[in-house]
Amino acid sequence: MNSKITTLVRRVADIIAECNYAQRRMTVLKTAPDAYFATAGKAPDDYAEFLFRTSGALLREPDSSHRAHGHLVG
Repeated sequence: MNSKITTLVRRVADIIAECNYAQRRMTVLKTAPDAYFATAGKAPDDYAEFLFRTSGALLREPDSSHRAHGHLVG
């Protein structure tokens, strides 16, 4: 009985963590300066434009040992 509750709690925690990651990722993508350029798929013309395009929030990438276990960027 106790193991079933633990399994259920872990599944709920995993779902919440995935939703949290998706929400943070969507916020980063929607607020990225590059998304508002008409030439979003084109390379920046100069270094100042490059710095502006990359001025949005950065996601922390987990180290290799955590990536190997399926941890998400964030």
